[in-house]
Amino acid sequence: MSAATTSVAAQSEQPGSSDSSRPLRVGIVGLGFAGNAALQGFLALPDVEVVALAGLEKDRLAELGKQHSIPGLYEHWEDMLEREDLDAVSVATPTQLHAPIAIAALQSGCHVLCEKPLARTGDEAQSIVDAAVNANRVLKVVFNHRQRGDVTLLKRHIDSGALGRIYYAKAHWLRRNGIPGLGSWFTNREMAGGGPLIDLGVHVLDMALHLLGEPRVLSVSASTFAELGPRGLGGASYSAKQVVGSAYEVEDLATAFLRLENGSVLTLETSWATYRDPSDHFGVTLFGTDGGAEIAVKNYQNEDTLRIYTDVAGEPAVVRPVVPRSGGHAAVVRDFVAAIRGGDWSSHVGRDGLARARIIDACYESALKGTEVAVVDRL
Repeated sequence: MSAATTSVAAQSEQPGSSDSSRPLRVGIVGLGFAGNAALQGFLALPDVEVVALAGLEKDRLAELGKQHSIPGLYEHWEDMLEREDLDAVSVATPTQLHAPIAIAALQSGCHVLCEKPLARTGDEAQSIVDAAVNANRVLKVVFNHRQRGDVTLLKRHIDSGALGRIYYAKAHWLRRNGIPGLGSWFTNREMAGGGPLIDLGVHVLDMALHLLGEPRVLSVSASTFAELGPRGLGGASYSAKQVVGSAYEVEDLATAFLRLENGSVLTLETSWATYRDPSDHFGVTLFGTDGGAEIAVKNYQNEDTLRIYTDVAGEPAVVRPVVPRSGGHAAVVRDFVAAIRGGDWSSHVGRDGLARARIIDACYESALKGTEVAVVDRL
Protein backbone atom coordinates (compact mmCIF):
# COMPACT_ATOMS: atom_id res chain seq x y z
CA MET A 1 0.00 0.00 0.00
CA SER A 2 1.38 3.42 -0.94
CA ALA A 3 1.96 6.17 1.63
CA ALA A 4 -0.85 8.21 0.08
CA THR A 5 -3.26 5.28 0.30
CA THR A 6 -2.23 4.61 3.88
CA SER A 7 -2.86 8.27 4.77
CA VAL A 8 -6.36 8.23 3.28
CA ALA A 9 -7.23 4.97 5.04
CA ALA A 10 -5.98 6.27 8.35
CA GLN A 11 -7.92 9.50 7.93
CA SER A 12 -11.15 7.58 7.28
CA GLU A 13 -10.77 5.88 10.64
CA GLN A 14 -10.28 9.10 12.59
CA PRO A 15 -13.13 10.32 14.85
CA GLY A 16 -15.47 12.61 12.94
CA SER A 17 -14.58 11.15 9.55
CA SER A 18 -17.08 11.67 6.71
CA ASP A 19 -16.21 8.22 5.33
CA SER A 20 -19.54 6.75 4.24
CA SER A 21 -18.17 3.20 3.97
CA ARG A 22 -18.85 2.61 7.67
CA PRO A 23 -21.58 3.68 10.10
CA LEU A 24 -21.29 7.02 11.84
CA ARG A 25 -20.65 6.26 15.53
CA VAL A 26 -22.65 8.43 17.90
CA GLY A 27 -22.75 9.03 21.65
CA ILE A 28 -25.69 10.77 23.35
CA VAL A 29 -25.49 12.73 26.60
CA GLY A 30 -28.83 13.19 28.36
CA LEU A 31 -31.69 10.74 28.87
CA GLY A 32 -34.73 13.04 29.06
CA PHE A 33 -37.21 14.03 26.34
CA ALA A 34 -34.62 15.69 24.11
CA GLY A 35 -32.09 12.91 24.55
CA ASN A 36 -34.68 10.27 23.72
CA ALA A 37 -35.81 12.23 20.64
CA ALA A 38 -32.20 12.36 19.45
CA LEU A 39 -31.76 8.66 20.18
CA GLN A 40 -34.84 7.72 18.15
CA GLY A 41 -33.67 9.94 15.31
CA PHE A 42 -30.23 8.34 15.13
CA LEU A 43 -31.60 4.80 15.49
CA ALA A 44 -33.85 5.38 12.48
CA LEU A 45 -30.88 6.00 10.17
CA PRO A 46 -29.28 2.97 8.49
CA ASP A 47 -25.79 4.48 8.34
CA VAL A 48 -25.58 5.44 12.01
CA GLU A 49 -24.65 3.37 15.05
CA VAL A 50 -25.39 4.63 18.56
CA VAL A 51 -22.47 3.22 20.52
CA ALA A 52 -22.74 5.13 23.80
CA LEU A 53 -25.17 6.82 26.19
CA ALA A 54 -24.38 8.98 29.21
CA GLY A 55 -26.74 10.09 31.97
CA LEU A 56 -27.13 10.21 35.72
CA GLU A 57 -30.39 8.22 35.81
CA LYS A 58 -28.92 4.74 36.29
CA ASP A 59 -32.14 2.77 35.83
CA ARG A 60 -33.10 4.68 32.68
CA LEU A 61 -29.56 4.32 31.34
CA ALA A 62 -29.64 0.56 31.82
CA GLU A 63 -33.12 0.29 30.34
CA LEU A 64 -32.23 2.20 27.16
CA GLY A 65 -28.95 0.34 26.79
CA LYS A 66 -30.66 -3.03 26.99
CA GLN A 67 -33.60 -2.01 24.81
CA HIS A 68 -31.41 -0.76 21.96
CA SER A 69 -28.29 -2.95 22.47
CA ILE A 70 -26.05 0.03 23.10
CA PRO A 71 -22.67 -1.21 24.34
CA GLY A 72 -21.29 1.87 26.09
CA LEU A 73 -23.24 3.13 29.11
CA TYR A 74 -21.77 5.91 31.26
CA GLU A 75 -22.96 7.79 34.28
CA HIS A 76 -20.57 10.65 33.53
CA TRP A 77 -20.17 12.28 30.12
CA GLU A 78 -16.43 12.79 30.67
CA ASP A 79 -15.96 9.01 30.70
CA MET A 80 -17.95 8.65 27.49
CA LEU A 81 -15.74 11.17 25.70
CA GLU A 82 -12.67 9.09 26.49
CA ARG A 83 -13.85 6.61 23.87
CA GLU A 84 -11.70 6.75 20.75
CA ASP A 85 -14.38 5.52 18.35
CA LEU A 86 -16.91 8.37 18.58
CA ASP A 87 -17.61 10.41 15.45
CA ALA A 88 -20.41 12.57 16.84
CA VAL A 89 -21.96 13.55 20.15
CA SER A 90 -25.51 14.69 20.83
CA VAL A 91 -25.84 17.07 23.80
CA ALA A 92 -29.30 16.95 25.40
CA THR A 93 -28.64 18.18 28.92
CA PRO A 94 -29.57 21.19 31.08
CA THR A 95 -28.31 24.37 29.46
CA GLN A 96 -25.39 25.02 31.82
CA LEU A 97 -23.76 21.81 30.59
CA HIS A 98 -24.01 22.58 26.87
CA ALA A 99 -20.74 24.51 26.66
CA PRO A 100 -18.45 22.19 28.66
CA ILE A 101 -19.72 19.05 26.94
CA ALA A 102 -19.86 20.50 23.42
CA ILE A 103 -16.41 22.09 23.64
CA ALA A 104 -14.83 18.93 25.05
CA ALA A 105 -16.47 16.82 22.35
CA LEU A 106 -15.36 19.15 19.55
CA GLN A 107 -11.82 19.28 20.90
CA SER A 108 -11.75 15.47 20.94
CA GLY A 109 -12.56 15.47 17.22
CA CYS A 110 -16.32 14.81 17.37
CA HIS A 111 -19.09 16.60 15.53
CA VAL A 112 -21.76 17.99 17.88
CA LEU A 113 -25.54 18.21 17.78
CA CYS A 114 -26.63 20.50 20.64
CA GLU A 115 -30.08 21.13 22.04
CA LYS A 116 -31.40 24.69 22.03
CA PRO A 117 -30.47 27.17 23.32
CA LEU A 118 -26.87 26.72 22.26
CA ALA A 119 -25.72 28.30 25.53
CA ARG A 120 -26.75 30.53 28.42
CA THR A 121 -25.13 33.64 26.94
CA GLY A 122 -23.77 34.93 23.67
CA ASP A 123 -20.19 34.75 24.92
CA GLU A 124 -20.65 31.14 25.97
CA ALA A 125 -22.20 30.34 22.58
CA GLN A 126 -19.23 32.05 20.90
CA SER A 127 -16.84 29.76 22.75
CA ILE A 128 -18.65 26.70 21.37
CA VAL A 129 -18.68 28.06 17.81
CA ASP A 130 -14.97 28.90 18.12
CA ALA A 131 -14.29 25.33 19.20
CA ALA A 132 -16.16 24.01 16.15
CA VAL A 133 -14.21 26.30 13.81
CA ASN A 134 -10.86 25.41 15.38
CA ALA A 135 -11.60 21.70 15.26
CA ASN A 136 -13.12 21.85 11.75
CA ARG A 137 -16.16 19.92 12.93
CA VAL A 138 -19.92 20.26 12.40
CA LEU A 139 -21.89 22.03 15.12
CA LYS A 140 -25.66 22.03 14.71
CA VAL A 141 -28.31 23.38 17.08
CA VAL A 142 -31.64 21.56 17.45
CA PHE A 143 -34.10 24.10 16.06
CA ASN A 144 -36.66 21.39 15.40
CA HIS A 145 -39.62 23.72 14.85
CA ARG A 146 -38.09 24.79 11.53
CA GLN A 147 -38.91 21.25 10.46
CA ARG A 148 -42.63 21.60 11.13
CA GLY A 149 -44.79 21.00 8.07
CA ASP A 150 -46.48 24.40 8.35
CA VAL A 151 -43.11 26.18 8.58
CA THR A 152 -41.59 24.38 5.60
CA LEU A 153 -44.72 24.99 3.49
CA LEU A 154 -44.91 28.67 4.46
CA LYS A 155 -41.19 29.12 3.79
CA ARG A 156 -41.67 27.92 0.21
CA HIS A 157 -44.66 30.26 -0.20
CA ILE A 158 -42.65 33.25 1.08
CA ASP A 159 -39.65 32.41 -1.10
CA SER A 160 -41.93 32.35 -4.15
CA GLY A 161 -42.61 36.04 -3.54
CA ALA A 162 -46.33 35.53 -2.91
CA LEU A 163 -46.37 37.72 0.22
CA GLY A 164 -44.28 40.50 -1.29
CA ARG A 165 -42.07 42.38 1.15
CA ILE A 166 -42.79 41.34 4.72
CA TYR A 167 -42.67 44.49 6.83
CA TYR A 168 -44.16 43.35 10.14
CA ALA A 169 -43.95 40.01 11.92
CA LYS A 170 -45.07 38.67 15.29
CA ALA A 171 -43.86 35.54 17.06
CA HIS A 172 -45.19 34.17 20.32
CA TRP A 173 -45.19 31.19 22.66
CA LEU A 174 -47.58 31.52 25.60
CA ARG A 175 -48.52 29.14 28.39
CA ARG A 176 -51.07 29.36 31.20
CA ASN A 177 -49.42 27.08 33.78
CA GLY A 178 -46.22 26.05 32.11
CA ILE A 179 -43.25 26.73 34.36
CA PRO A 180 -41.20 23.53 33.78
CA GLY A 181 -40.63 22.70 37.42
CA LEU A 182 -40.82 25.18 40.30
CA GLY A 183 -37.52 24.84 42.15
CA SER A 184 -35.87 23.12 39.16
CA TRP A 185 -32.78 24.19 37.21
CA PHE A 186 -35.12 25.93 34.75
CA THR A 187 -35.88 28.60 37.35
CA ASN A 188 -32.24 29.10 38.37
CA ARG A 189 -30.68 31.99 36.44
CA GLU A 190 -27.12 30.69 36.64
CA MET A 191 -28.08 27.23 35.44
CA ALA A 192 -30.65 28.15 32.77
CA GLY A 193 -29.56 31.62 31.62
CA GLY A 194 -33.11 32.95 31.83
CA GLY A 195 -36.77 31.97 31.74
CA PRO A 196 -39.29 31.55 28.91
CA LEU A 197 -37.44 34.01 26.66
CA ILE A 198 -34.39 31.73 26.37
CA ASP A 199 -36.40 28.51 26.70
CA LEU A 200 -39.43 29.05 24.44
CA GLY A 201 -38.59 32.38 22.85
CA VAL A 202 -35.51 31.00 21.12
CA HIS A 203 -37.76 28.57 19.21
CA VAL A 204 -40.19 31.14 17.84
CA LEU A 205 -37.41 33.68 17.29
CA ASP A 206 -35.69 31.08 15.14
CA MET A 207 -38.92 30.24 13.31
CA ALA A 208 -39.56 33.89 12.49
CA LEU A 209 -36.02 34.78 11.38
CA HIS A 210 -35.84 31.58 9.31
CA LEU A 211 -39.11 32.45 7.55
CA LEU A 212 -37.99 36.04 6.98
CA GLY A 213 -34.76 34.95 5.30
CA GLU A 214 -32.38 35.63 8.20
CA PRO A 215 -32.38 39.46 8.26
CA ARG A 216 -29.90 41.05 10.66
CA VAL A 217 -31.39 42.37 13.88
CA LEU A 218 -30.29 45.97 14.44
CA SER A 219 -31.66 46.65 17.92
CA VAL A 220 -34.08 45.40 20.53
CA SER A 221 -36.29 46.93 23.20
CA ALA A 222 -37.55 44.44 25.74
CA SER A 223 -39.32 44.05 29.07
CA THR A 224 -39.48 41.08 31.41
CA PHE A 225 -41.85 40.27 34.26
CA ALA A 226 -41.85 37.79 37.14
CA GLU A 227 -45.32 38.03 38.63
CA LEU A 228 -46.55 34.46 39.16
CA GLY A 229 -43.49 32.22 39.50
CA PRO A 230 -42.05 33.95 42.59
CA ARG A 231 -45.41 33.37 44.33
CA GLY A 232 -45.33 29.66 43.58
CA LEU A 233 -47.96 29.97 40.86
CA GLY A 234 -47.92 28.76 37.27
CA GLY A 235 -46.07 25.48 37.73
CA ALA A 236 -46.74 22.80 35.12
CA SER A 237 -48.61 19.81 36.47
CA TYR A 238 -46.79 17.49 34.05
CA SER A 239 -43.31 18.58 35.08
CA ALA A 240 -40.93 16.59 37.20
CA LYS A 241 -37.70 18.25 36.09
CA GLN A 242 -34.57 17.98 38.18
CA VAL A 243 -35.35 19.87 41.36
CA VAL A 244 -32.36 21.75 42.73
CA GLY A 245 -34.19 23.70 45.40
CA SER A 246 -33.77 26.97 43.53
CA ALA A 247 -35.74 30.09 44.28
CA TYR A 248 -37.62 31.54 41.31
CA GLU A 249 -34.89 33.74 39.77
CA VAL A 250 -36.03 34.25 36.16
CA GLU A 251 -38.86 35.96 34.28
CA ASP A 252 -42.21 34.29 33.66
CA LEU A 253 -43.10 36.62 30.76
CA ALA A 254 -40.97 38.53 28.26
CA THR A 255 -41.82 40.81 25.37
CA ALA A 256 -39.47 42.35 22.82
CA PHE A 257 -39.54 44.71 19.83
CA LEU A 258 -36.83 43.94 17.24
CA ARG A 259 -35.79 46.35 14.48
CA LEU A 260 -34.52 44.52 11.39
CA GLU A 261 -32.05 45.68 8.76
CA ASN A 262 -34.60 45.91 5.94
CA GLY A 263 -36.81 48.34 7.83
CA SER A 264 -39.20 45.65 9.02
CA VAL A 265 -40.09 44.86 12.61
CA LEU A 266 -40.48 41.65 14.59
CA THR A 267 -42.24 41.47 17.95
CA LEU A 268 -41.61 38.57 20.30
CA GLU A 269 -43.80 37.48 23.21
CA THR A 270 -43.12 34.51 25.47
CA SER A 271 -44.48 33.27 28.78
CA TRP A 272 -44.47 30.25 31.01
CA ALA A 273 -47.30 31.49 33.21
CA THR A 274 -50.02 34.08 32.54
CA TYR A 275 -53.75 34.33 33.19
CA ARG A 276 -54.98 33.38 29.73
CA ASP A 277 -56.47 30.52 27.75
CA PRO A 278 -55.18 27.26 29.30
CA SER A 279 -53.71 25.98 26.04
CA ASP A 280 -50.04 25.89 25.15
CA HIS A 281 -50.04 28.25 22.17
CA PHE A 282 -47.28 29.31 19.79
CA GLY A 283 -47.01 30.72 16.31
CA VAL A 284 -45.88 33.37 13.85
CA THR A 285 -47.89 36.05 12.03
CA LEU A 286 -46.55 37.81 8.93
CA PHE A 287 -47.80 40.95 7.18
CA GLY A 288 -46.53 41.50 3.63
CA THR A 289 -47.17 44.02 0.87
CA ASP A 290 -48.94 41.39 -1.26
CA GLY A 291 -50.31 38.98 1.31
CA GLY A 292 -50.19 37.72 4.87
CA ALA A 293 -49.83 34.45 6.72
CA GLU A 294 -50.29 32.97 10.16
CA ILE A 295 -49.13 29.81 11.87
CA ALA A 296 -51.18 29.16 15.02
CA VAL A 297 -50.40 26.01 17.00
CA LYS A 298 -52.50 24.99 19.97
CA ASN A 299 -51.26 22.20 22.24
CA TYR A 300 -48.63 21.10 19.70
CA GLN A 301 -51.11 20.24 16.94
CA ASN A 302 -49.69 19.60 13.47
CA GLU A 303 -52.79 19.85 11.29
CA ASP A 304 -54.81 22.85 10.08
CA THR A 305 -52.34 25.33 11.58
CA LEU A 306 -51.55 27.54 8.57
CA ARG A 307 -53.58 30.38 7.04
CA ILE A 308 -52.63 32.41 3.95
CA TYR A 309 -54.36 35.77 3.56
CA THR A 310 -54.74 37.14 0.04
CA ASP A 311 -57.22 38.65 -2.44
CA VAL A 312 -59.19 36.72 -5.04
CA ALA A 313 -60.96 38.74 -7.70
CA GLY A 314 -60.50 41.83 -5.57
CA GLU A 315 -62.08 40.27 -2.48
CA PRO A 316 -60.36 39.16 0.76
CA ALA A 317 -59.71 35.41 0.83
CA VAL A 318 -58.29 32.94 3.32
CA VAL A 319 -56.43 29.88 2.11
CA ARG A 320 -56.13 26.88 4.45
CA PRO A 321 -53.41 24.69 2.93
CA VAL A 322 -53.06 21.01 3.74
CA VAL A 323 -50.03 20.96 6.02
CA PRO A 324 -47.45 18.26 5.29
CA ARG A 325 -46.17 16.01 8.03
CA SER A 326 -43.69 17.60 10.43
CA GLY A 327 -40.11 16.38 10.48
CA GLY A 328 -39.30 17.33 14.08
CA HIS A 329 -36.16 16.07 15.81
CA ALA A 330 -35.78 13.25 13.31
CA ALA A 331 -35.34 15.75 10.46
CA VAL A 332 -32.76 17.71 12.47
CA VAL A 333 -30.81 14.52 13.09
CA ARG A 334 -30.96 13.63 9.37
CA ASP A 335 -29.68 17.10 8.43
CA PHE A 336 -26.87 16.80 10.98
CA VAL A 337 -25.73 13.46 9.60
CA ALA A 338 -26.05 14.76 6.03
CA ALA A 339 -23.83 17.74 6.91
CA ILE A 340 -21.18 15.38 8.26
CA ARG A 341 -21.39 13.08 5.25
CA GLY A 342 -21.30 16.08 2.92
CA GLY A 343 -17.81 17.03 4.05
CA ASP A 344 -18.30 20.83 3.87
CA TRP A 345 -17.99 21.18 7.62
CA SER A 346 -16.89 24.83 7.71
CA SER A 347 -20.38 26.01 6.69
CA HIS A 348 -22.05 24.19 9.59
CA VAL A 349 -20.53 25.62 12.78
CA GLY A 350 -23.60 26.77 14.74
CA ARG A 351 -23.62 30.44 13.75
CA ASP A 352 -27.42 30.52 13.74
CA GLY A 353 -27.45 29.38 17.36
CA LEU A 354 -24.85 32.04 18.21
CA ALA A 355 -26.91 34.77 16.53
CA ARG A 356 -30.02 33.77 18.52
CA ALA A 357 -27.97 33.84 21.73
CA ARG A 358 -26.67 37.36 20.99
CA ILE A 359 -30.20 38.62 20.32
CA ILE A 360 -31.53 37.11 23.54
CA ASP A 361 -28.59 38.62 25.45
CA ALA A 362 -29.57 42.03 24.09
CA CYS A 363 -33.20 41.48 25.10
CA TYR A 364 -32.23 40.74 28.70
CA GLU A 365 -29.88 43.73 28.74
CA SER A 366 -32.61 45.99 27.37
CA ALA A 367 -35.07 44.80 30.00
CA LEU A 368 -32.52 45.40 32.75
CA LYS A 369 -31.57 48.89 31.55
CA GLY A 370 -35.03 49.95 30.42
CA THR A 371 -33.72 51.18 27.07
CA GLU A 372 -33.23 50.06 23.46
CA VAL A 373 -30.03 48.08 22.92
CA ALA A 374 -28.03 47.71 19.70
CA VAL A 375 -27.55 44.17 18.42
CA VAL A 376 -25.94 44.53 15.02
CA ASP A 377 -22.40 45.04 16.40
CA ARG A 378 -22.65 41.80 18.38
CA LEU A 379 -23.42 39.59 15.39
